[in-house]
Amino acid sequence: MKKIVLTKEAPAPIGPYSQAVAMGPLLFCSGQIAIDPITNELSGDIREQTEKLMKNIEAVLKANEMNFSHVVKTTIFLTDMKDFSTVNEIYGRFFPQYPPARSTVAVAALPKNAKVEVEVTAHR
Repeated sequence: MKKIVLTKEAPAPIGPYSQAVAMGPLLFCSGQIAIDPITNELSGDIREQTEKLMKNIEAVLKANEMNFSHVVKTTIFLTDMKDFSTVNEIYGRFFPQYPPARSTVAVAALPKNAKVEVEVTAHR
């Protein structure tokens, strides 16, 4: 049965989508950008944005009683591949052991002019 996951600890969706959808043992998390869930603002350089969006993902996972150890696949969207090593360094801290499968894609633009977006799929 499909369950919609929603937490106030992560930014509210800015369109017709859910923060995440749980289906059986799987959790499909929508892409997160570095929007502050309290102010609804996006700000910061690539380091700050990556750190913030990973905390947003952590909040969505937690709302479904999961954590980063449950993540099996991620996709990173970057507006500038020159930021790859910076994002990789920060992202890697959230997966200290057994990192998930991952794709990284360069895109022309992201919502709210974000520099980076990450989506994850987790399994219980």
